[in-house]
This record gives sequence, C-alpha cells and structure tokens, in this order.
Amino acid sequence: MPDAFFASTKTRKRKRSGEDGAASRNSRKPGGGRAESKGQRGAKDKAPPKKSRRDEELSDNTDDEGMDIDDMDLRADDEEEPSGDEYENETPAEKRLRLAKLYLESVKGAIHAEGEFDAADIDREIIASRLKQDVLEHAGKVHLFIADSFDFSEPPQAVFHARGHRLSVTSSTVSESAKYMFTAGKEGSIIQWDLLTGKKLSTFYKVKPTTEQKGKGKAKAAPDASISGHTDEVYSLAISGDGKLLASAGADRRVGIWDVEKGTWIKGFAGHLGHKDAVSHVAFKKGTNQLYSGSFDRTLKVYDLSPGVMGYVETLFGHQDHILSLDALRGDVCVSVGARDKTVRYWKIVDETQLVFRGGGRSRIREVLEGGLKGDEEGDGNDSDSGAPKKQQKQTSYIEGSLETVCMIDETTFVSGGDSGSISLWSTQKKKPIFTQPLAHGLDETESSTEGLLRTPRWVTSLSSLRYSNIFASGSYDGTIRIWQLDAKLKSFSLAGTIPAAGIVNSLQLLSPPKEFVKNSSWISEASQSSNPPLTPGPNPLLIVASLGKEHRFGRWLKQKEAKNATSVYFFSSRTSPSS
Repeated sequence: MPDAFFASTKTRKRKRSGEDGAASRNSRKPGGGRAESKGQRGAKDKAPPKKSRRDEELSDNTDDEGMDIDDMDLRADDEEEPSGDEYENETPAEKRLRLAKLYLESVKGAIHAEGEFDAADIDREIIASRLKQDVLEHAGKVHLFIADSFDFSEPPQAVFHARGHRLSVTSSTVSESAKYMFTAGKEGSIIQWDLLTGKKLSTFYKVKPTTEQKGKGKAKAAPDASISGHTDEVYSLAISGDGKLLASAGADRRVGIWDVEKGTWIKGFAGHLGHKDAVSHVAFKKGTNQLYSGSFDRTLKVYDLSPGVMGYVETLFGHQDHILSLDALRGDVCVSVGARDKTVRYWKIVDETQLVFRGGGRSRIREVLEGGLKGDEEGDGNDSDSGAPKKQQKQTSYIEGSLETVCMIDETTFVSGGDSGSISLWSTQKKKPIFTQPLAHGLDETESSTEGLLRTPRWVTSLSSLRYSNIFASGSYDGTIRIWQLDAKLKSFSLAGTIPAAGIVNSLQLLSPPKEFVKNSSWISEASQSSNPPLTPGPNPLLIVASLGKEHRFGRWLKQKEAKNATSVYFFSSRTSPSS
C-alpha cells in the first residue's frame, strides 16, 4: 500500500524567450524549484500577473451552476489581440465584450471544422451546448458521469489494428477531431494514419547524422539542432488541441515539433533550450499550444508553441529520478511521476509551487513523524479489500519501488500506477491516496529451477482517462486493457470491463470522437453492417487507442514474443442514456 507525503515547494520563475532569444545556463535551486534565464520576450508572450486568489480550476468552491460566458476566464484569447494603441482607450467592459465575441467566433469555427453541422445549422442551441461544455471544463471537475452508458462486459463494437512499425509501438495519439492518428516505434519512425479509412498516409523515418554531426567523445551524443527529425528511438507523441501541431520526444534528447497538415518538421528543441537526457514524455495543455516535456534528466520543461512565438519558456526542478510520465488538462497545472523517487508532483505553474505526493513502501519512521502508527490500525488502507482479514490484505500488497505512469481525472484528481501493480487514486486535498487497487493486473508466474514458482505483480505500464469523466483505463502485459469506473463521489473505483490486447501496453488514450467521424468511418461502418442488429451509435461514443509491442518502450526487461507490434483502436458505442 503506497504511503504519501504532501508538501508545497516554492519555485522561482523563468522568463520566456522567443524563437531567437538566448537562454542562459540553468542554475539548480536546492530543494526543487525553477531556474531563471534571460531572453527576449515578444509582446504576445507577456506573463500573466500573479493572482492573490486561488485559480478557479483548482478551487473546490467553484460553483458549476449558473455559470455563463461572463464567468469564464478568457485570458487565453489575449494572444488574438493586436499590439499597438488600437485599443488604448478601451474600457474593461468593452474589452470583455470584444473577447467574448472572439471566443464565440472560435466556438463557431470549431463546430464547423468538426463537420458536424452546416454553417446554417450553427444556431443558438448548438452554441449554448458547446459553451456549457466549456464552462464545465473550466470549472475543472468531473462532469461526465457516463460510465453506466457503456457495456464494457461485451466486446467493442469495432476494432482497427494499425500495423506498420518494425519494432514495438511506443506511443500513439489521435487528434480531437479523430481525423489523424500518429504512431511511434522503437525503430525511430513516426507514421501518420487516416483514422477514417485506416490508411497509412506518410512515414517520418529516423534521420542518420553525418560523421561531422556525430562528433567524437562526449560530443558524440550531443543533439544537433540542424537535423530535421529524430536520430534515435521515439518515446512519446502529443497533438495540440487545434490539431495543427504534433510534438514528439525521443532518446536523442530532442523535443520535435511537426506540422500536421503539411507533414513537415518545424523545429527541434535541443541544446541549452532542450533536455540533457532522453525525453520520455510530452503533453499539451488542453485547448492551447503550451507544451510540457519530461526527461530522464529529472526536469520538466515548458514551451509556448503559439504562432510567432515557438519558444522555450521555463524549466521545473524537483524530481530526484527519471521522469517517466506526465499529464495535463485545461488548467495551469500538470502532474508527473519520478520513477524510483516514488513521487507524484503536482505543478502549479502560475502559483510557482508544487505539491509532492509520496508513494512506495510504508516507512515506520514516517508514520511516527506524521502522527503515530495509525497505519497499523487502519490496515493497508485498501478500501477494495476492506472486508478481508488484515493478514490477507498484507499478503496481497507489494512494496512499490517505482512509479511508472500517471494521468489526470480532473484538475484536482489523478491516478498513478507502478511496479507493485497497484493503481492509486489521489486528490490534492489529501496527503495519502484516497483509494488503492492492489494487483490491478494480477500476478505474473514464472518457474525457477532453484526457487520453484515465482509470483510477481505485473507493472501498470500505462494509464489514461476520458477527460473530466468517470472512466479511465490501465495497461500492463497480462493480455488485457482494463477499464475502470469511478464512483459518484470520486472516492474509489471498480473494474468495469476488460479488452483483449496481446502485448505490452506502452501507451493509452481515451477520447470521445465527433459524431461525423462515427458516421463516416469505414471500419466502424463495416462493423456496424455486419452486426445483428446494426450498430446504432449513442450520444457519447468512445475510442480507446492502445500502443502494443513485444517490448517495453524504455527497455528489454519485459518481452512477449507472441505479441504484435501494432496500435489497436477500440470503438464503443454508448446507449441512448446511462439508465437505458
């Protein structure tokens, strides 16, 4: 049963630098924090002023009811505002009205781009529905309690397998419009797919550096900013909210930025603007061009990929071991896990603080420091086995040596998984896990000539949630993807169903595709016609995207010879209503 420690650490702010700005060397702050650098900053890249009040996304007192467009934080649209003196005499009320109109126009454009409606059909009711959804997301809390509308005990209604990589698929990502899917492999290539037809569109191959670019000695491994592409294994992919940018991360220490429509390399962050070790994970802040990256060098970096900026922002320090996974939603926060430092760190970007949640094995010394040995009285704190005897609980718990993956449920709730096989549910209001599910993917049995039958927990290798909903999924190497349902109070979760998935699940993504995608997708249509009765998609369809391989994305200590190197996309159609 993981233990936890909750702390808040003040950090120092790093100034933003534009594309041509030069950043000074990073200076490490003892105890965790951010280092400062000098650089140019454009007028569009202005840092928001500090707020004395708590961020709305992080407040438990946010009133979800009665909110309208006037209650929303529209600061993100400040980048749309022209520079100069054009609005010099504008009153606050006039500015608020202008930004609201800009926001409404962007909503109309987004609805039209999804292809769901003709321009004439974008009426007040449709816009009001989209605004309501955005307001709920800005509130930062779970509002899609739709798990009961799916029957996960039955097989998915349609499945698409994308095979094109020679080695294990390390990461897969689908745009919010479900138009494109990108997959990455350990051989270093990235493949673009048309998810409607299932056809392969293009492949970005690993670049072979010249002899001069390779260098000698220590300079041999130094990334070269002049190379357009990755030169080693690609570990992670992420698509921006507008679907225009693809970010990639790899063992060559580079964060790569690609143009999705043109299929071309835009820029690579390396050297003093990049990481000093392999980049393990990238994630976009939802609805923006702000990118987070995590690395084996124990740091997170923030980039602003807005048009005209495309620059490095700051570095976040704190982890004491490799950062293996991170996640972000709409708020100015992100979460990350630090492998064998056994911590989940919740970064408040604007407030310049971080919260530290400690997992791993229990420490009697820590128990004493935190208020006595209450943990012994409470058993292992595992609510799922609360009816079992204490001895039985202790026999089924394993010490956690490393945290492997993390994903956010909403702005204040997240789940983590590690090598003990446990999945822990966390809240920013508690220093310990709210709930822990031990052995989420069971035990792996191997026969030893000297020790006999060895039983070890299967690692939780990946986690992903349907944003702001009560559904999330986990992956391991037991041949299944497991789907979990959170209770109404977000205090626990239970198994809702399993999906067959041969191989090691290196990444997962859950998303609800637009209705137009479900209507026009060839592989979903074929499955619908062959079903009896024909498939009738419900109001909240679900796609689960899984990256599968014979090997773990970071190494070869896990291997499954019978697996296929592929990305599998599973489609679930919801009922007409959760109660039906």
